[in-house]
Amino acid sequence: MFTNRTEAGNLLAKELMSYSNNKNVIIVAIPRGGVPVGAAIAKKLNAPLEIVLSKKIGHPLNKEYAIGAITLKNSIITNNIKGVSKLYIDKETQRIRDLLQNRYQWYYGNSKPKTFNNKTIIVVDDGVATGNTLISSIQLIEREKPSEIIVALPVAPTNAIRRIKESTTVTNIICLLTPVNFKAVGQFYKDFNQVSDNEVIEILHKLV
Repeated sequence: MFTNRTEAGNLLAKELMSYSNNKNVIIVAIPRGGVPVGAAIAKKLNAPLEIVLSKKIGHPLNKEYAIGAITLKNSIITNNIKGVSKLYIDKETQRIRDLLQNRYQWYYGNSKPKTFNNKTIIVVDDGVATGNTLISSIQLIEREKPSEIIVALPVAPTNAIRRIKESTTVTNIICLLTPVNFKAVGQFYKDFNQVSDNEVIEILHKLV
């Protein structure tokens, strides 16, 4: 059980100290919940913090149930799910991309994100359930040809870790908790309040 996302980040940082003060390392957090975790790691490792924009696509009958994930450039959709039409997926993909484009402008303003080419990328979130959002984010990062990708998570079920390991570009996965009775990421935090866009912007302005 973690007190909050900052504590989870500090605990992950202890496992990542071999990457501290390395100019080739970039911490890449998945907004919004992953940003406080990533910020704590970035501070401890003296590394820059970046974000990769990705959002889950929910089932039409239960928006909390992820059937895939969307980024600005790619998507992962679970195949052959009952009650999900191509029209629904197309509409949701466009809606989510419009939202992500707006967030991109809010978060970065006139500044440009750092390039990941030939860098060691440490991808961070506050936890994963299915792994879809994280995997789509990794696929987006892969396009920039980093030298290696490391995944750092406070908590995830073993089946999600197994799926992430299938990505050939992920060289290492650090996960502090892999509980058997996993229901949701929030059950492993005392404080799991939603992170706002303003909080993300404030963190990025301090660290980017």
